[in-house]
Amino acid sequence: MEAFETYQTPLSSRYASKEMAHLFSPANRFFTWRKLWLNLAVAEKQLGLPISDEAIEQMKANLHLTPEQFDIAAVEEKKRRHDVMAHVHTFGKVAPAAAGIIHLGATSCYVTDNADLIFLREGLGYLIRSLAVLISRLSAFAAQYRDLPTLGFTHFQPAQLTTVGKRATLWIQELLWDLRNLKRVRDDIGFRGVKGTTGTQASFLALFDGDHAKVEELDDLVTKLSGFEYAYPVTSQTYSRKIDADVLAPLASLGATAHKIATDIRLLANLKEIEEPFESTQIGSSAMAYKRNPMRSERVCSLSRHLMVLHQNALMTTSVQWFERTLDDSANRRITLPEAFLTADIVLSTLQNISEGLVVYPKVIARRIAQELPFMATENVIMAIVKKGGDRQEAHEKIRVLSHEAGHQVKMLGLENDLIERIKGDAYFDSIKNDLESLLDPASFIGRAPEQVDSFLAKWVQPALEDEELKEAVKKTGKVELSV
Repeated sequence: MEAFETYQTPLSSRYASKEMAHLFSPANRFFTWRKLWLNLAVAEKQLGLPISDEAIEQMKANLHLTPEQFDIAAVEEKKRRHDVMAHVHTFGKVAPAAAGIIHLGATSCYVTDNADLIFLREGLGYLIRSLAVLISRLSAFAAQYRDLPTLGFTHFQPAQLTTVGKRATLWIQELLWDLRNLKRVRDDIGFRGVKGTTGTQASFLALFDGDHAKVEELDDLVTKLSGFEYAYPVTSQTYSRKIDADVLAPLASLGATAHKIATDIRLLANLKEIEEPFESTQIGSSAMAYKRNPMRSERVCSLSRHLMVLHQNALMTTSVQWFERTLDDSANRRITLPEAFLTADIVLSTLQNISEGLVVYPKVIARRIAQELPFMATENVIMAIVKKGGDRQEAHEKIRVLSHEAGHQVKMLGLENDLIERIKGDAYFDSIKNDLESLLDPASFIGRAPEQVDSFLAKWVQPALEDEELKEAVKKTGKVELSV
């Protein structure tokens, strides 16, 4: 009952995947701190500092915290008002042989900042793999409906026909750009390394009696032990908060893409052309029992807006860092960074769930086409008359008059578009009446849309998903089941 009496963020309690929620959990954070302390001790010992084998073994044996150790750390932090030193003390309790060398030469940001960089890189990996699965699902949808004509919209007004599959490729193309951006920023992330209190490595230079080469080697060793190819060449006490802004930028851009896709689906649901999944026991409205609200797409839009504005938070934090550091970034980043990754994770999983259950209504689509196509076909009718020897200007005037009459029927009287019937009833068009059916075939109005879908999937999507990491993710990932 106690859990229900304390606020919990819905990001983790309702929506996020277990993997992403665990990544930013206290258990994983403090495990990572201990692993970083171990890496530092191993490297320092290798370079000649007097650290015993017993100390190393005790550290290795106690990387994971027990509930009792969390309690000890909480008491220590309340007393010391310093989370890192609270955990240094707690780690020393279970690794007493190492108590005197844990955190040797380091500043708090050695564990806090390096851990954050690890979390950012791993979190990007989760998002990249989830995004690849979403792209794969939408690509299958695009291929299935590559040649199903549908009314195009510009300004949300009827426009030239496209296909259901071609419209989906517009979504996929933006997701491919997001995939590129996420991979690019992940590959660019470095390690803070061992830089000391203001980034000068003075404490480590003292430890190694002024041996600059050993200090550089220590930085390289710890960087490699922590799984990074390189460390940032210069830092202040922290790694530059511009890194946070750089990481959150492609997440915000992904949010914009997701919002656009979900908005399109919401509008199509209103038109009853395409709907997101809707379970047999799902309730759309507590008052209106008939409702089928696009709640998944609405959730995507809601969370995408949150994701987009978090980047602004990172930019503001970056801009107000004074000299070698200021602590007004800390509380903000504890909230902003996990929220950005949890939110992006939820947006992608929800979109995947939607993409795996999209329902298309071809007859509704065909009916809407039938209502608008006669007006769009007028140019084809005029060209057909000219080919039969008619006068283009005269044909244009005839069509103009009949179109206005049909428009009056639709707009003023609420009746169906009867332009084609009016053309059939006018003797002027006798020479092409047998051709009207082919002139009005929706397939003749979609241009190269099906071929564009085929080419796009073959030349752009398939190569993008050929990466082994992404292929494995697509292969092993099942359907997403939303808990709420």
